[in-house]
Amino acid sequence: MNTLKAEKRSMDVKAKKLRREGYVTGNVFGREMKGSMPIKIAKQEAERLIKTNKKGSQVMLEVDGQSMDVLIKEIDYNSLKKEIEEIDFQALVSGEKVHSVAEVELLNHEKVTTGVLQLLLEEIAYKAVPAALVEKVQIDVGDMHVGDSIRLRDLPIASDKDIDLQTDLDAIIVTVSPVRNAGVDEAEAEEPEK
Repeated sequence: MNTLKAEKRSMDVKAKKLRREGYVTGNVFGREMKGSMPIKIAKQEAERLIKTNKKGSQVMLEVDGQSMDVLIKEIDYNSLKKEIEEIDFQALVSGEKVHSVAEVELLNHEKVTTGVLQLLLEEIAYKAVPAALVEKVQIDVGDMHVGDSIRLRDLPIASDKDIDLQTDLDAIIVTVSPVRNAGVDEAEAEEPEK
């Protein structure tokens, strides 16, 4: 599990000022906390974390020497500036179920040569205790052909007794559609016969 160092931040200093000074702002909240704890994270620390962890990842957050087991709940990204602005965390309580998401990752997609592979669901919502949290669901799509699809119920996560799925079991995660290249067919049809 990755560790991220952060500091408590004073609400007297505006978030914009902190961002200009090279920080990413954030909040930590949880059932056993009174209110939320505003924090600031050095921008390079936050960027290093986000390279390997996404929304739904479990990390160890160290705030002023105190370690907390947390879940990344939200990442606010400024696409114009191409930088992270804020990260929100939920403090985890052992044995208490939390809402989270698992990122869907396709394996062997380059082996699908007939048809168009379409990822229809990028993340799966669920509830689980901290010990059963899942960051990624990997799906091997190498043997898929036109007309094939994989539903949530077809995946191992659907039969995991420690996970309560919030996403519909009949939701299609990935499918292979036929290639539609109408432009070529029409051009051939319009060619005059010689």
